[in-house]
Amino acid sequence: MARAGGACLAEGHFRPTRDPEHRTLAVLTINRHSRPPVVMKNAPIDRPAVDPSLWLLDPEIAFFSHGVFGACPRHVLAVQSEWRERLERRPVQFLARELEGHLDTARKSLADFIGADADDVAFMPNATAGVNTVLRSLVFQPGDELLVTDYAYNACRNAIGFAAERASAKAVVARIPFPFRNDDELIAPILERVTPRTRLAMIDHVTSQTGVVMPIERLVSELKRRGVDTLVDGAHAPGMVPVDIKKVGAAYYTANCHKWLCAPKGAAFLYVARDKQNSISPLIISNGANTRRTDRSRFLIEFAWQGTWDPAACLSVPEAVRFIGSLLSGGWPEVMARNCALALAARKILCAALQIDEPCPEKFIGSLAAIPLPDAAPDALPRLPLNEYPLQDILREKHQIEVPIISWPAPPKRLLRLSAQLYNSLPQFEKLAQGLVEVLKCE
Repeated sequence: MARAGGACLAEGHFRPTRDPEHRTLAVLTINRHSRPPVVMKNAPIDRPAVDPSLWLLDPEIAFFSHGVFGACPRHVLAVQSEWRERLERRPVQFLARELEGHLDTARKSLADFIGADADDVAFMPNATAGVNTVLRSLVFQPGDELLVTDYAYNACRNAIGFAAERASAKAVVARIPFPFRNDDELIAPILERVTPRTRLAMIDHVTSQTGVVMPIERLVSELKRRGVDTLVDGAHAPGMVPVDIKKVGAAYYTANCHKWLCAPKGAAFLYVARDKQNSISPLIISNGANTRRTDRSRFLIEFAWQGTWDPAACLSVPEAVRFIGSLLSGGWPEVMARNCALALAARKILCAALQIDEPCPEKFIGSLAAIPLPDAAPDALPRLPLNEYPLQDILREKHQIEVPIISWPAPPKRLLRLSAQLYNSLPQFEKLAQGLVEVLKCE
């Protein structure tokens, strides 16, 4: 594996630069024998906090879509390749004899970062798989109610609907306003839909469509007080906001590592509280289902091996956490704070350009921000098969801007959802505001 000093880093250089106030912005020298790149504390937002070429992203595109599929740095991809090469050199030795130990190490590193016990965490290919794992494992009865919000990610909302229909149960949708002004406007609509028949609530930690950081600890506590278990869809949370799963207190928590942790695609996790694990099985039933082993829990055994797979993405998670945390001298707290500051500043620029109020208080923003747009005209609605708005296509093709335009709550209503990552800068968002206004005038 790569040494801690970053021996797998791609070659490249990013020399010190200064802004008009003569602040040093970055000092990076990266080669195959360099130390991890370091940026001075309190990195400004008026230019990238680090050299964007640390990622493979097309430099001709202003990329505001990190929240869609993430983006993995070159160094972490190199580490992933090393894991794959190690597997392919001795496949039986690696998969049959060594993999469990490697997964244990990776789970421990991830669990420390998210405030959980490693024995309660299993790797997943993505958070949607985590949601489906819980919903397909639990046994619901006719008349049971599964509570979800209209903020929910469509794939996971579909999974709730599937589980409810299969059991002759009922999917109950809590309608939450957007824009909104305080916690109560988020919490009250959810608690009002709880009944004696509510078996499970699925709540986002950071909402996909609207980019809202939910008051998740309070929600989980209030639901628990009413006898309702919570499945938290934390797809966007790790790496965007501090995550302490023990403090959240949910029965189930699933999230991606490929988004804001910048791990390779195919890395995610599912946390299951210890007293719930006997009820949860993987989506693929494999050899662990009838194991005679007693040295570890059935939960760990079954989820660690569901058939032949490529574990390189999951095994690269610890290096992704270490590498991104090394990019700013303040570590992960500064990474999160810098990205949040950029998202807030970008939101101000876009709302001013559109002459609208900011849709929610700043405390609900992490590295995502959603901005309401004018309703789409009949000829400007999403087009199949990609279900993308023409506005998104025009911004990409004419202005070299990649940013998602989201239908919410349904067409013709739409939102622009921006992502702010270390490789982004405020001038890019100024370009977005200018291009957006120009395109909207022509719709």
